[in-house]
Amino acid sequence: MSGARPPRVTIARAAQSDRADLVRANHASRAHHLPWVEPFTDDAGFDAWFARSLTGPHVGLVAREAAGARIVGVVNINEIVAGAFQSAHLGYYGMAWCAGRGLMTEAVGLAVRYAFDTLGLHRVEANIQPGNTRSIALVRRLGFTREGFSPRYLRVGGEWRDHERWARLAD
Repeated sequence: MSGARPPRVTIARAAQSDRADLVRANHASRAHHLPWVEPFTDDAGFDAWFARSLTGPHVGLVAREAAGARIVGVVNINEIVAGAFQSAHLGYYGMAWCAGRGLMTEAVGLAVRYAFDTLGLHRVEANIQPGNTRSIALVRRLGFTREGFSPRYLRVGGEWRDHERWARLAD
């Protein structure tokens, strides 16, 4: 008998049918997400996010619990560059109900495999605010390496915030 446990999470590309569940889950987890990220909490926000992930260099993935199909989180593969670079930026956030259970680690791990195996990328990079210790621990568990520090890298909550750069290569 194998020691591998069955997957607890599934990921799929975002679909219009995810709208109500995502808006509700993001709204319920607002306090959990701050100050790290500000996901959409209404239909207009979903429409903008969904439209961005339909075409171009962005893929929006929805992570759901394998048993029960509750929303676990969202993983975005952004700014995909092909050619000699074969790279993208990874963004993600989990829902409050599943914090500390390892479900987002599983979801991000599946998304990284998707980036490498399905999209053919060579590198994925995650930029994380230094105080977001849970997110830093997540990428460490998945084999990401800290590559540097970017002062005032990304505007979140109306403020330019410092970020650490973490990356993982396909090989």
